[in-house]
Amino acid sequence: MTLGSKRILSYPSIRRMPSYLRILKDLVATDQKAVSATFLAKALGFEPIVVRKDFDPLPITGKSGVGYDIQELIRAIEDHLGWNNITDAFLVGTGNLGTALLGYRGFEQYGVKIVLAFDIDPAKTAQTINDVHVLPIDELPLMAERMKVQIGVLAVPAECAQAIADKMILAGIRGIWNFAPVKLVVPENVVVQNEDLAEGLAVLSVKLDRSKAKAIHASLEEVSRAPEDVPPDTGKVF
Repeated sequence: MTLGSKRILSYPSIRRMPSYLRILKDLVATDQKAVSATFLAKALGFEPIVVRKDFDPLPITGKSGVGYDIQELIRAIEDHLGWNNITDAFLVGTGNLGTALLGYRGFEQYGVKIVLAFDIDPAKTAQTINDVHVLPIDELPLMAERMKVQIGVLAVPAECAQAIADKMILAGIRGIWNFAPVKLVVPENVVVQNEDLAEGLAVLSVKLDRSKAKAIHASLEEVSRAPEDVPPDTGKVF
């Protein structure tokens, strides 16, 4: 796929990029200079062809018998994802989830820095959580205009998520990372990424049940293959 003259990654490829970066940065710490598609594929449980296709849109070419230059590959991935330039973001909702997000220091590695938080509860405003100031929600439009922030993190209950999203959009925010368990209605020029924790838990539960069933099935098969006429162990040595 292309966007103008730039080839862009598919969404499945984009989802795999953080895993590649994690391994590549671990390799940098060991002073390794190059890495092969086969190594990355084995580490992540993919086929090498998947890795090569993922890297194909990037402006980097692996060398036969050597692989990819690790530092160049890191720069190419971060540049393509826009992670080499820190983008400011606002967070709305400082409950348990919002506070946890404010405490996560890894966002800046991925090009996002939460610079301000907002809440509708007066008891939670005028405080600082993990070095991030919390302001009343009514101040969001002014601060968004002043700071030219275009990314909002939504960590509020479902019943107020749409109203807060509307306020974000009116304030000029064009990208919403939504942790509320509700589908937002937004204009075409606004991008939403939904993170449904209940959906993730449902998938985890099903995978766990299937894993248990598979283990039981394997155990039953092993029992069925066991010899039937095994003499009892009497403890005697002949």
